[in-house]
Amino acid sequence: MPPRSAAVLGKPVGHSLSPVLHRAAYRALGLTGWRYTAIECDEPELAGLLDRSAEDVVGYSCTMPLKRQVLRVAASASPAATAIGAGNTLLRTPAGWHADNTDWIGIRDALAAASVPVSGRVAVLGAGGTAQAALAALAGGTAPRQVQVLVREPSRAAELLATAGRLALPVTVAPLADPEPWLAADLVIATLPPGAADSYAGLPFSNRQALLDAVYTPWPTPLAAAFAAAGAPVVSGAAMLLYQAARQVELMTGSAAPVEAMRAALRAAVPGCAA
Repeated sequence: MPPRSAAVLGKPVGHSLSPVLHRAAYRALGLTGWRYTAIECDEPELAGLLDRSAEDVVGYSCTMPLKRQVLRVAASASPAATAIGAGNTLLRTPAGWHADNTDWIGIRDALAAASVPVSGRVAVLGAGGTAQAALAALAGGTAPRQVQVLVREPSRAAELLATAGRLALPVTVAPLADPEPWLAADLVIATLPPGAADSYAGLPFSNRQALLDAVYTPWPTPLAAAFAAAGAPVVSGAAMLLYQAARQVELMTGSAAPVEAMRAALRAAVPGCAA
């Protein structure tokens, strides 16, 4: 296979670990000459960047603030990206750029790898793009589940509820400050930014619960430490990051992702991240 290139786009993008993960995959797959870089790109710049992309570019990983803009500039989109209302992947095709979303796969596979069941009562903290991806990870399947989204201002959950509607996933919304949904949930998926959930770490969690915290550094978060102290299974956002990147590698290279090589590179880059 001739050398190809890809990149992560976003603004700011210097902190992204996507280069670490994708380059490790290229090395493990023997893709000599393949390059993966990081490019600063804001929403107004995305369409122009795609138009100017060199012929060897197979795709882009897209982070904030581009995840909704991805759908506006792409010629086509996967059913998952369309349902979620956001994308994190752009793939070159003969018909133009194709948008996809692997964030939901990252959540799904991180939970599966930790043997955490997606059933019963699930509390999703936050209403942003990662919360929308979490709903996609919860949709479908045969296991019964009740999904409650906890947000600071329920009036600002309109886009998330639209996602739930497209996924045909029944969802209720409750205030983030109400402790009852936290403690009643079998699974808590925290999609809040670093520090935003720290004040809830004093709640009396139990070992019948489980947590996926999208934050991965610093790790453990106070919330993750509180769940672990209660004897509850805890999944780090690093695992979510790993598995969403693994799916991107598969989409861009056509090869099965070398997950363990990618995991080792992530652990070396972020010691203690619990990938």
